[in-house]
Amino acid sequence: MDALRGYGELGLGSRLKRVSEYMMKETQLVYNHFNVDFDPYLFPIFKIIVNKKGVTNSEIQNALQFTQPAITQAINKLNDKGLIIYELDKLDKRKKIISISDKGHHTLERLKPIWESIDKVIKEYTLESSSSLIEHLNILENKLNAKSFSMTIINNIKMNTTKNLEIISFEKQYAKDFYEMNIEWLKTFFYVEPYDDEVLSKPEQYIINKGGHIFFAKLSGQIVGTVALMPIGNHGDFELTKMAVSPKHRGHKIGQQLMQHCIDFAKKNEIPKLIIYSNKKLENAIYIYRKYGFIEIPVEENCPYIRCDIKMELVF
Repeated sequence: MDALRGYGELGLGSRLKRVSEYMMKETQLVYNHFNVDFDPYLFPIFKIIVNKKGVTNSEIQNALQFTQPAITQAINKLNDKGLIIYELDKLDKRKKIISISDKGHHTLERLKPIWESIDKVIKEYTLESSSSLIEHLNILENKLNAKSFSMTIINNIKMNTTKNLEIISFEKQYAKDFYEMNIEWLKTFFYVEPYDDEVLSKPEQYIINKGGHIFFAKLSGQIVGTVALMPIGNHGDFELTKMAVSPKHRGHKIGQQLMQHCIDFAKKNEIPKLIIYSNKKLENAIYIYRKYGFIEIPVEENCPYIRCDIKMELVF
C-alpha cells in the first residue's frame, strides 16, 4: 500500500517531492543515454541564460524565485562544465553578465530534441481531466509506475531521429568520427584488417584526394553515421563502403538515409556504377542492398577484403 496516498491532501507536499525526485532521476538517465553532460536541476537557470542572451545573477533570482544559494550553486556548476561565460556590464562594471559559451551552444543543440520530447511526453501524461489535484496526481503516478518515464522519452526521441537528420560532406574535424565508428563496427561484427586500418586512418589520402567522397549523418550537432564513395577501376565506378552508424542510433534507418544519399549523389554526378563488398552473414544489410536495386555478381580473386564473400553492383 502507498502510505502517502493514504494521507490524502495532507501528503500533497511529500508526493510532489517524490514525483519531482523521480522525474529528475529519469531525466538524468535520458541525458546519460545520449551522452549529454547535463544535470536536470540546471535546466531552469540554463534556460533563462539562453533566452535572455545575457543576464545577471539577480535577474535570474527575480525570474525564478529560487534561493540565492541554489542559483549560485547551479551557476558554478554550469561554469565548471564550460557552458557559460562571464562578462563585465558595459555600463556598470560592478555587474557580471552571464552568457552562454560556445560549448554551451553546442550542448544546447543536443539538448533541444530531448527537451522537446520531455515536453511532449509530460503533456501526454497529464492530459486527462480530474476533479482535484490529488486525483490528477494519482493518475500521473499510475502512468509513471506503469511505464518508465526515461524509456518513453528515449523511444520518442528515436522515433523522431530521422526527421532531424542532416547529411553533410567530409570535413577534417570529422576524420576521427569516421575512423572510430568504422573500427567499432568492424570489431563488433568481424575484425579489423590491415587494409581497413590503413584506409580509415588516412581518409584524405585514400578517398578524398583520389576523387572520392565521405558523407556524415549529423544529428543535433553530433555525428551518428558515415559512409564513403571510393573510386575504383578506370571506368568511373565507385565502391560504396565504410558505412557505419553509432551503436545508440542503430535501428532507425540512418544507414538507409546514407544509402539513398549515395545513390542520389551517384545519379546526379553521372557515376555509372556503385559496387559493394560485403559478407552474407549480414543478412539485414544484404536485404537492404537488394531493396535499393543492387544485384549479386562474382567476387574477384584479388578482392581487397578477406571477409568478403559477396559482391553486389548497382548500374545506372
